[in-house]
Amino acid sequence: MARRSNRQTDMRARIAATAARIMAEDGVDDFALAKRKAARQLGAADTHALPRNDEVEAELRAYRALYQADEHPELVDELRRVALGAMETLEQFNPYLTGPVLSGLAGPYAEIDLQLFPDSAKEVEIFLLDRRIPFKTSEARRYSGDRARSTSLISLTWEGVPMRLSVLDPRDERVALKTSEAGRAMERAGISEVSALLRPQKPGKSRQ
Repeated sequence: MARRSNRQTDMRARIAATAARIMAEDGVDDFALAKRKAARQLGAADTHALPRNDEVEAELRAYRALYQADEHPELVDELRRVALGAMETLEQFNPYLTGPVLSGLAGPYAEIDLQLFPDSAKEVEIFLLDRRIPFKTSEARRYSGDRARSTSLISLTWEGVPMRLSVLDPRDERVALKTSEAGRAMERAGISEVSALLRPQKPGKSRQ
């Protein structure tokens, strides 16, 4: 039994490290997808050996600190600048940044995730239509505790970067939300907090 437990622990660590490498090198931002790919690569059939997201996240941060110490911080900073510009434009809807761009784990194909809290979801759509910004809509669920909340999602491109707007009820602005009932609460940051995260721009450097 102990030998089997040790094998599972070793496989969890190997899957976590491989999933982190997949995320860093292939631009995968989905933890579940990266873990499945890593398990297949390693021939791990036992799904009980799959590591938790935070285990993969720790490996991913270590990998990027070692192999992408220069380019990755620049990528994240640029994505945060794009996010901040969008947040300032959408300020009337109380925007918050969340997801991998906020956490600093974003890859080169990352989507910027913003949460908006307008009085009505239609206000956001009208705002975008008035500015002739193409978008698509869909639905998702967000959770507070064990309570599910229907959420409107708006997908668009902002300054060449894919962006997803989660349009939420204003009453949920002070509530910790999760993407799944068993998941952890999503961290989020407002305009001033995102601005404080930005590194000083180097002289002569401007956005492409």
